[in-house]
Amino acid sequence: MHYRRFGRTNLLLSAFSLGTMRCLADPDLNYQTVHKAVSMGINHLETARGYGQSETYLGLALQRELPVERSQLCITTKLPPTPDRALMAQWIDESLDRLQLDYIDCLGIHGINTQEHLDWVNDGCYPAIADAIECGKIRHVGFSTHGSLDLILAAIETQLFKFINLHYYYFYQRLAPAIALASKYDMGIFIISPADKGGKLYTPPTNLVELCQPLTPLAFNYRWLLADDRISTLSLGAANPDELYPSLDVADADYPLTATERGIIDRLERQLQTSLNTDLCSQCYACLPCPAQINIPEVLRLRNLSVAYDLTDYGQYRYQMFENAGHWFPGMKANRCNECGDCLPRCPQGLNIPQLLADAHDKLHTRQGRRLWE
Repeated sequence: MHYRRFGRTNLLLSAFSLGTMRCLADPDLNYQTVHKAVSMGINHLETARGYGQSETYLGLALQRELPVERSQLCITTKLPPTPDRALMAQWIDESLDRLQLDYIDCLGIHGINTQEHLDWVNDGCYPAIADAIECGKIRHVGFSTHGSLDLILAAIETQLFKFINLHYYYFYQRLAPAIALASKYDMGIFIISPADKGGKLYTPPTNLVELCQPLTPLAFNYRWLLADDRISTLSLGAANPDELYPSLDVADADYPLTATERGIIDRLERQLQTSLNTDLCSQCYACLPCPAQINIPEVLRLRNLSVAYDLTDYGQYRYQMFENAGHWFPGMKANRCNECGDCLPRCPQGLNIPQLLADAHDKLHTRQGRRLWE
């Protein structure tokens, strides 16, 4: 297992971190998963108040025998933003109680997804966190986000945070400027869910498997991320010990992209261009804002992936979140388009956006869904 500096926290974290959002079947299975992860060299365990029994189960696991002492582990939990300083202080103490810990290495503000959330941090909950840092309950503070690029850049610019949890993958590079700015301020960069949100790459379609040979699509995405030395660690959302094994095959692959891996990128880019041709959305975001509140670039990104790489199952999985996940995945479904034409003159590629939105809805609409822990 390779270890990387987590920005100006100066913690050395394993290239992979164990996220415990899915490991909720029972406390014993949670312990087995934590034990196996730690025995394989993972030293960063991550949970959140919002993940059901996750904090409690992790707290129980930390009380049992593990391959290393607690002092050799980094424990992160996350709490939502709130304008209420006293409530944040209460939540910190409740998390410490559930985790059965005297201190938490890293506290993340869970979901700075709107400007209001960022305002709450500045005016409400951050003083409570500062108090907790002062008395030794918290050592480092950062944030996770599903927000817009502009909002993320604004949050980074506050310089209140030592680390950031981001969605950033080969198949979603919109947040590249946030990676660059976070690196400029020496923030630890934690990539959220590269296997699942990065494309459901644990169950890849045949077309994508062939394009990524000799790697698996999952291993390729991990290598693409780990070849970037600005990135500190990648999350693994294992539900049981068996799900750890395929992911850790590249845990020691700490080197620049090889010629073979660059060849995979060339094939993927050619496939994207040739399969979509003049219908390829370049993700410039010039079409926004949409009067019907459709997140046009994200809808068309999912369509791009479905057409080019047969990532339709992934596209359906993400598309169903529109209208069902609030600020975690904002935007209306594509069938809300009223063909007002507002976006058309702003598209530098001259795409027939209403037509592409209708096609995306036909391809991707299945059923409604909600976040895992709701």
